[in-house]
Amino acid sequence: MAKSKTPAKRARKAEENRIRNKAYKSRLKTSVKKYEASLKAEDVETAGQKLLQVTSLIDRSIGKGILHKNTAARKKSALAKKLNALN
Repeated sequence: MAKSKTPAKRARKAEENRIRNKAYKSRLKTSVKKYEASLKAEDVETAGQKLLQVTSLIDRSIGKGILHKNTAARKKSALAKKLNALN
């Protein structure tokens, strides 16, 4: 445990951020799974809407510092490729 106030606060904030980031990543992964389920069902219209939602979540995660911009770009590209393969 930290010996003074400043490192103790830093540890508390790091834990809060870890929990928040974990929840956001979980939400993102769930959204991707729903998108892939709509692809599996070959529902192009729903898949297109889900892709927009997933892309929006990925873009927001860049701003929050949860994903690196290149990682986000790679994920968006792979998801879009799957939709285009269905068309």
